[in-house]
Amino acid sequence: MSKRRKHLDVNEPLRHADHPRPSTRREFIRQGFLGGSAYVLGGSVFSLFANPNQAMAGVSADLNDLAANMKQKTCNLTAAAGSMIPFICFDLAGGANLAGSNVLVGKAGRQDQLLSTAGYNKLGLPGNMIPGLSSAALTTGFSGTVLNPSATNNFVNDSLGLWFHQDSAMLFGILEKFPNPTGVDGVVIPALSDNDTGNNPHNPMYLLAKAGINGDVVRLIGSQNSDSGGNSMSPAAYMNPEFRPTKVDRPSDVTGMVDVGDLTAVLSDPADVTAVMESMARISHKKIRLNVGRTNPGINVTRDEVIKDLLECGYLKSADLANRFAGKSIDPSEDIAIVGPTGIFVSETTQIGTTGKYTFSDSEFAKTASVMKMVIDGHAGAGCITMGGFDYHTGDRSTGENRDLRAGRCIGACLEYARRSGKPVMIYVFSDGSLNSNGRIDTSANSGNSLGGRGKGEWTGDNSSTACSYFLVYNPNGSSNIILPAFDGRQIGSFSADGDVMASSSPAANNVNLLVNTVVANYLKLNNMSLDTFVPSHGLGNLANVVAVGNI
Repeated sequence: MSKRRKHLDVNEPLRHADHPRPSTRREFIRQGFLGGSAYVLGGSVFSLFANPNQAMAGVSADLNDLAANMKQKTCNLTAAAGSMIPFICFDLAGGANLAGSNVLVGKAGRQDQLLSTAGYNKLGLPGNMIPGLSSAALTTGFSGTVLNPSATNNFVNDSLGLWFHQDSAMLFGILEKFPNPTGVDGVVIPALSDNDTGNNPHNPMYLLAKAGINGDVVRLIGSQNSDSGGNSMSPAAYMNPEFRPTKVDRPSDVTGMVDVGDLTAVLSDPADVTAVMESMARISHKKIRLNVGRTNPGINVTRDEVIKDLLECGYLKSADLANRFAGKSIDPSEDIAIVGPTGIFVSETTQIGTTGKYTFSDSEFAKTASVMKMVIDGHAGAGCITMGGFDYHTGDRSTGENRDLRAGRCIGACLEYARRSGKPVMIYVFSDGSLNSNGRIDTSANSGNSLGGRGKGEWTGDNSSTACSYFLVYNPNGSSNIILPAFDGRQIGSFSADGDVMASSSPAANNVNLLVNTVVANYLKLNNMSLDTFVPSHGLGNLANVVAVGNI
């Protein structure tokens, strides 16, 4: 009998005998060796004053006039955020299992068209856990959460509209943080993508920016310092350096975006902070516009109007930020909806002394809290959360279950924060490739705060043919209009009976670029918009065949 591998902790890196040692950033992330990092630098704003006696207190109406009168017409104060639904994507680096053992997939474009026993076995489900069979022994999930209280349990849970397997670790995590799942629905998209690589153009952020998504502070954010903001790249056709996501993976990154430097330490009244920042903008306008060309100008700039506009707009936007955020906290570690006795992450945070601030026990929760607050509060239009270590074909099941559980908690936290905020949100979940099981069963039991193998198939190898992505939509007004009747099977594309993606079942099934187009086409429809407007040659054909959602 072969020796079983030990089950790995949720934060332990993955070492595979059949994989080379990681050497790139993406390889370190997918195998869980590397986490995110960020730095916030700040200085004294008083050093920017050339002559403080020129400062003028007053209202900010004149600043809007300055912005409107710029030659290049590119300085927009208080960006129009909130006109589009907040969007958050989860990039599970390494090739996570999403199909079958988490989100159910079926034949003929429907979740309820069951696969064969061999197909489910490949997706990690043994014969006694196949959807459609009685599951009386599995009425509870992790932490005792009742998943399906109906009298006819059949390993199917429809709490989120989109069907999950009754024993899905990812579902356990979602429902732990989002315990009253009303107003939510979703769609699964069977789609091939390469294993263990960041070169899959999965990331939809730049296309969303092209369509106009925006926040009142920044357009896009991502937890990785990469061109896409995540592990996977964006389709090359949509890349635009102007929209490169800003790095956010901790609370200090959030507060740093609206920091007004030393002023908050010396001026207790937020109105005073605003007045000083407005004065800086006025002084800078005078220096840039009136001093250029003098023998000793206050600022050495060229006469080029673009450069002058960029300089002046920077000061104007700083004043605008001060006007809106001085004296207001956007720190997720102080938000009682997120932390504290009734917070979403109450079990994952600890109060710092007697202050109102909390620390997170896990960087993945800190990262999620930071991104979800920025996006759902409207400060960013869209955000990407990368979670590493999903290349979990380690010869056991427990390692993957616990990473899926934590990912589910982060997904559920975003849904719950949207519910508490009364805001809609679209959550998109994808991974680079997937994996398969050879049928060997991991019977290890729950241990402490972790899931065991739970009698399911061990993950034993990479397999891009078992991949899929899915999205969930939360509508605070209810779920009745989220999924169109023609897509009541909640699936775009198909699996074969033996558990493989049918490459011809949808435009997205064998083309990751078109998978991005499909996801964004559905997002735009939620906003009463059409992909035809922004990408006329999108390659999806008739959008009615791939757009499964209505307007909310």
